[in-house]
Order: sequence, then structure tokens, then C-alpha cells
Amino acid sequence: MSQAGDVAENRGLAPVLSVVTPAFNEASNLPLLYRRIGEVLNPTGVSWEWLIVDDHSHDATFEVVRSIAAADPRVRGIRLARNSGSHVALSCGLSQCRGRCAAFLAADMQDPPETMIALLEKWRAGSQVVWAVRAQREGEKASTLLFARFYYWIMRRVVGLQDMPAKGADFFLLDRRVMDAFRQFPESNLSMVALITWMGFRQDRIEYVKQARLHGASGWSFEKRLKLVIDSVTSFTYLPIRLMSYSGFLIALCGFLYAAFLILHAFAGHPAEGWTSLMVVVLVIGGFQMLLLGVLGEYIWRALDEARRRPRYLVEDATAPLWPESRDDE
Repeated sequence: MSQAGDVAENRGLAPVLSVVTPAFNEASNLPLLYRRIGEVLNPTGVSWEWLIVDDHSHDATFEVVRSIAAADPRVRGIRLARNSGSHVALSCGLSQCRGRCAAFLAADMQDPPETMIALLEKWRAGSQVVWAVRAQREGEKASTLLFARFYYWIMRRVVGLQDMPAKGADFFLLDRRVMDAFRQFPESNLSMVALITWMGFRQDRIEYVKQARLHGASGWSFEKRLKLVIDSVTSFTYLPIRLMSYSGFLIALCGFLYAAFLILHAFAGHPAEGWTSLMVVVLVIGGFQMLLLGVLGEYIWRALDEARRRPRYLVEDATAPLWPESRDDE
């Protein structure tokens, strides 16, 4: 446990476990999840808090959060001023955690709260990051499963984060020392799972069955998934830019070889006729150049986004006073 955790615990402020849940249009699921968390953690005697980050829902999610928090002081809620995505919502929740460790639990009831007991056991055994790896996923579309496999294959084989669970993990537990270290990274466009994997520390994993969603529909659209892939790749590797250099060299080499072929063909008495071959070459090379510029533009845009130093999120409302981002007792 970090010095910050020791100080907070001595002051009687810190529970053992903080449960952090990002929520987007989850008004139907939150009361059920609250009951399940209590049923799991209360018999253990572990002191806990539940921090819910409403990612600017369009339904009554924050009203539900406020009612639960009014009845139980262990529950706190934060509403973001705009929809920023689950990873940003998790980062917001992480900055407000008071526990010696924190479990990050989805609101859609797909991650069984009972799994937190196994996560806590691994943490007590000395692990600082414990992943709950999806051994099986119930009720998921084939396209969702295919995209997940594609994403984790890229992260492990292309980006080079070989320690990332091959089947994916968005349910995990962090030690206070890891949470404090994570807050040193101010990136605006991030994959929280990829960054935690990259950070190191003592990491372990358990397996569980990801259950079917109980109510509502997932807000994890194809556009958000695609952005996650691009953010993950551009944040941890320059391989796309290196491939641009290699491909540029190969295209130039092919161009010189084609030019030599045309010259030799002309000397042999068979000059090239018409514009068909020329137009094909121009269109292929032009399209390829536009593709390379798009890849380069993704890196430049993210560099500009970081240079602006805009906050990753803005808080619209909260059920309790927020902790400052930089605390004196740390």
C-alpha cells in the first residue's frame, strides 16, 4: 500500500475497497447492481465504497445514483458534463477513489460482483494489478467477439503488449500504488487497459464468465471501438509511421523499375501508347499517398490534442464534494 493510502486510512477516510462503475443509460441496472455488491461484500467485513461515474446519460441514471447515495453514505456519484467514453469515465472515478485498492466494474450486470472476492484474494497475496479475464462471453454478437479478438491480437502482436490478456479484460483491480502512478499520465486519448498493462507492476489474473446483459443496450458503438483501436496503436507504437517509410521506399523503387522498363521498351521499338497505364499508376500511387497522409494525420491530431492540454473530462454534478486532483496528503 502507498503512503497516500496509509495516511488516508489513519485518518479514517479510506475503505479497503473502492468499486468504480462507469454508467451510461443504466438507470434500470444500478439498483440491482447495488444490491448485488452489498450481498457480496457485506458478509466479508471488508469496508467498501461505490463510486458511480455517469457518462452524461440521457435517462434517469444520475437521479437513481443520487437516491442510492442519499440512502447509503458509502455510495458517491459523479455526472460528467459530456459523454466522454467509458475509459475517461473510469479515469475520473480512479482520481476520486479513496480505497487501498479499487475494482472497476461495469454497470450492465455482465461482470458478476462475486468475482471481486477472487480479485481481493489475489491482491492480498501481493498482486498490484489483477485482471478478470473473460473465459467465456454469454449473449454477445459474433461481430462483437470478432472485433474483440482483432483488437487484442493487434495489441499483443503488433503493438507489442504481450502481457495483455489474449481474450480481453475490462474488469480488474488496482492497488493504491498503481492508482497513484496512473494519475501521472495526462493523456487525453487513451486505452486504460493498454496503459495499465504497459505500466508493469506485479500483475496476475483470474478467469470468469462474462454474463449476458440484463437490461438496455450497449453504448459501445462501432465508432467508439474504432477510436479505441486507433488510440491504442498511436499511443504505444510508431510502427504505422515506420511502415509508411518502408512502403514509400517500395513504391518509389517500383516506379523506377517501371520507368526503366518503359525506356527499354521504347528503345526496342515499342513505345508506350495511350494513357491507360499512366492513369492506373497515378491513381494507385495517389490513393496510397492519401492513405499514408491519413495515418500521419492521426498522429498529428493526437499531438495537437495533447498540446492543447484540455481536461479529459468536466464534472457537471456530484452527490458529494470531490477530492482535488492533487491532494496534500499524497
